Amino acid sequence: MEKNNKLILALDVAEYDYAVELVDRFEPYIDVFKVGLELFTVAGPSIVEHIHKKGCRVFLDLKFHDIPNTVSKAGIAAARLGVFMFNVHASGGLDMMKRCRDDVVNVCLKENIDRPRIIAVTVLTSISQQVLRDEAGIQHSMKTHVRHLAGLSLKAGLDGVVASGQEAALVRSHCGRGFLIVTPGIRPSWSPADDQMRTMTPRDAIREGADFIVMGRAILNHDNPLKVIEIVSSEMNSA
Repeated sequence: MEKNNKLILALDVAEYDYAVELVDRFEPYIDVFKVGLELFTVAGPSIVEHIHKKGCRVFLDLKFHDIPNTVSKAGIAAARLGVFMFNVHASGGLDMMKRCRDDVVNVCLKENIDRPRIIAVTVLTSISQQVLRDEAGIQHSMKTHVRHLAGLSLKAGLDGVVASGQEAALVRSHCGRGFLIVTPGIRPSWSPADDQMRTMTPRDAIREGADFIVMGRAILNHDNPLKVIEIVSSEMNSA
């Protein structure tokens, strides 16, 4: 099985040693590993360094959302870690996103660092239309809101967005072919949805326009994770 450079394996685990074990096991087949809030809080930069030592790339999924100065400094710290990609919340606003992007670009040029891809989270895949309306107070449709946030991210100069497969085609149409779409909430037909509300199969997500898909529990909780990676890779290639 060839290494899949479009499937991001989410290391959504709470122990550094277990994360290292997963990286060592799957690095022949996976190019990009996602390090999220739980693992980074436990392990810090050490897990990023281990992934890099294995010749793989890191998607730092910390979803920065704060005042522009704070997010900018966090983005610079991520760039200095050498991550391939990190994300911010698009709902933080245009100034926050643009400030982060501009400052990261300037530091990377000044320090001769490879610039990480910066993408913005539109709406979490665990959020439904009802939650968006009743709890967030946003009255227009999910697709309208995602389209607006994706356009704002593009205007800020970001490289792409995190969006569910159900909105991927809309984002692609609105933002163009060079705009990255990273799609979580991916569930094969045999896998439970867990806490995800807006899910899609790997094949359908690629067909809808996703550049990368993110999978964690659907692979790691399976009795034969390598078989799942093989099937998912085949689905993505056929799409």
